[in-house]
Amino acid sequence: MVDVTDKVSTVRMAKAEGKISMLPGTIMAIQDDALPKGNVLTTAKIAGVQAAKKTAELIPMCHQLNLSFVDIEFDVQTESIVIKSIVKTKEATGVEMEALTAVSVTALTIYDMCKAVDKTMVISSINLVDKLGGKSDYATEYRPQVGVITISDSVSSGKSEDKSGPLLISGFSDSGCSVEHKKVLPDGSDELMPTIQNWIEEGVELIITTGGTGLGPRDLTIETLEEIFNSKLPGIEQALHAYGRGKVKTAMLSRLTAGVVKGAIVICLPGSPGAAKDALNVLIPTIFHSFHMMKGEKH
Repeated sequence: MVDVTDKVSTVRMAKAEGKISMLPGTIMAIQDDALPKGNVLTTAKIAGVQAAKKTAELIPMCHQLNLSFVDIEFDVQTESIVIKSIVKTKEATGVEMEALTAVSVTALTIYDMCKAVDKTMVISSINLVDKLGGKSDYATEYRPQVGVITISDSVSSGKSEDKSGPLLISGFSDSGCSVEHKKVLPDGSDELMPTIQNWIEEGVELIITTGGTGLGPRDLTIETLEEIFNSKLPGIEQALHAYGRGKVKTAMLSRLTAGVVKGAIVICLPGSPGAAKDALNVLIPTIFHSFHMMKGEKH
């Protein structure tokens, strides 16, 4: 199974459809409830709902999901029945396979209930129609220029290795961003504000700082940067905090902040590699949508 432990749980939906073709007389028998095995469409609908809930038992590498909604609809035509499914959940992975399985088993149930009177039936065109949720939401091709600043006395003095900065640089680079601006500063450095202001003038649109957000007397990153924010972005702060607390209880002690400075977004993260990894999971790709919003486009 694919490891989805670190993925963000969001509302996810998938729609699928398929078709079973048959003789017109079989369609009439279904509508008249005249088949020996009973009401075909009601039975098939129940089978499809059950199949969606048992997808992980049928397909080995599927995750077990807590489904919040499943429904099956039928479009009865002259020589076929179109089957449509919709499945919803609030989990860390999508429900495409559940929607497809629901349609498949619904069609098989119709086949089973009608096979005694119709040898011509054909199941076909089973396909995914739509999906929502996860990283596909708010997908955008736009990628901002990114800068990363590591703030640490031990890293700047060469006593320890910078792990968080390279993680952030790699994560944003892999997502298609240009990350040409990078710097290491000691805690409480007077260079922090001038560096950010210079980078913004040079076209950097998203600046991530890592470190200097602890509870020590030299952890001044947040206090320093909040002085230059034109506006705060509490939603980003809340999302990062909530994600961290869902994994590690001590994340409640972490400090972070996010805001806008002259049209650029600045996000201050704790200095641990875990916080950097969490930020990549939370921010990418949703954060890219914010640049459309700042240009006056739809939320």
